Amino acid sequence: MSADKTETALPRRPARRAKLPAARPLPPSLAGDSSLPYPAISRELAELRHQIPGVHGCVLGGVDGLLITHNLQNEVDPDDLAALTATTFGLGRQVGMRLGQGEFQQSTVRNQEGYLSVYAVSEQALLAVVGTDAVNVARLHLHAPAVASRLAVLLNRVPTDA
Repeated sequence: MSADKTETALPRRPARRAKLPAARPLPPSLAGDSSLPYPAISRELAELRHQIPGVHGCVLGGVDGLLITHNLQNEVDPDDLAALTATTFGLGRQVGMRLGQGEFQQSTVRNQEGYLSVYAVSEQALLAVVGTDAVNVARLHLHAPAVASRLAVLLNRVPTDA
């Protein structure tokens, strides 16, 4: 069989050289930092889980994908969720940069049987909240940013070696 020589080539979009900001180095990881105020962090995570019906639990993870702490109440692996949280952050950050919309704040993924919402806590940390399909997402979006702000204050009290 011979190819039809009357086919026309599909038009191609010309290559563009987008001016993206320079990549920022990752801040030092908080994973395994024994100086973190874990009892206060745990209270914040528990408060969010108890305030919003349908929340299975929370993960506090680093932007590097490493687990800091969690209070998950189901079989989800917290280390895997910390990595997925960082991936969600990375995608959201790229979207924000590409569209010129600023820094990452929050992203929600809805699945058939539940939600994952990821919130920026600081340059080093992210808050992930896992909920059922029945969770009140609007209520979650009202409460979680305040929890993320309080977590940021707790994490900023920690001396970091740069």
